[in-house]
Amino acid sequence: MWRQADPEEAGFAPDLADRFDALVRKYPPGPHGVVVVRHGALVLERYGSGPDFSWGTPLGTVDFGPDTLHDVRSVTKSVVGLLYGLALADGLVPDPAEPLLAQFPEYPDLAADPARARLTVGHALTMTLGLRWDESAPYTSPENDEIGMELAPDRARFVLERPVVEEPGRRWHYSGGAAALVGALIARGTGRPLADFARTELFEPLGVGPFEWTEGADGSASAASGLRLTPRGMARIGQAVLGREVVPGWLGEMLRPRVPAWDEVSYGYLWYVDPDGSATAMGNGGQRIFVVPRLDLVVAVTAGDYDGAEQGALPLAVMEDVVLPALGA
Repeated sequence: MWRQADPEEAGFAPDLADRFDALVRKYPPGPHGVVVVRHGALVLERYGSGPDFSWGTPLGTVDFGPDTLHDVRSVTKSVVGLLYGLALADGLVPDPAEPLLAQFPEYPDLAADPARARLTVGHALTMTLGLRWDESAPYTSPENDEIGMELAPDRARFVLERPVVEEPGRRWHYSGGAAALVGALIARGTGRPLADFARTELFEPLGVGPFEWTEGADGSASAASGLRLTPRGMARIGQAVLGREVVPGWLGEMLRPRVPAWDEVSYGYLWYVDPDGSATAMGNGGQRIFVVPRLDLVVAVTAGDYDGAEQGALPLAVMEDVVLPALGA
């Protein structure tokens, strides 16, 4: 159970809840869920109603609460980054510097290509594979490479045989395929389904609570976007990252800025990193885990603007219009 604290006790302005209510009036119908944790205590928790999906399957309008699972989409990728560190600490997966194709010996034809032979595990962790990948089409269309990957008979081969368009490591390019490769390495190395490894090694120790992990046609959990979590569970994960509770040495590596993503935001190992050391897990529709070490703060947000052009506006407003001003930050 979370320890609870009043806003003032945690350093917030006493009208934190009123500020959040004003945000909902400005962005109706507001977030599906928000959990704010500071100094390890639950300070604000709010839930709403709205449409949700299970990996693209409509669930209708849902009244959300503390125990209601929510699609977190690409927040899944950042969870996979944590799982990789756990497996690496046990010597079950290769170091990021190891050749990537060597981990897939069933594809000797791809490994024989000198351009692909330069790929490392780290290139998958940082989405710098240099392979053509396009997720601009709707996530209901096979023209979207993530959907094409999920429909393919062999996920890993689908990703690794994409045309080489530039030298690996040169540029960050968003790729659900990169996360799928990392997930495959974890499952192979541990000899366990990804969801099973996550349950015993991460979710249960942290007290994340209920979760679901959607499987693709091949029976493997989608490492790119398949998780369903509660906002409280998301906050537990953020708190573990904040407090370095999961493989401390790996967290330092995972959150080290490695390649520019956009503006001043960089990418580490499957997490976004800001110049001030804050880290964010992001998912389609407005799903976020914000981790702000300088403020000892974690904020989890779920929302329903899937594929929306302004889907990032609401979670950003939660931080910039409510949480940070209430801290005087």
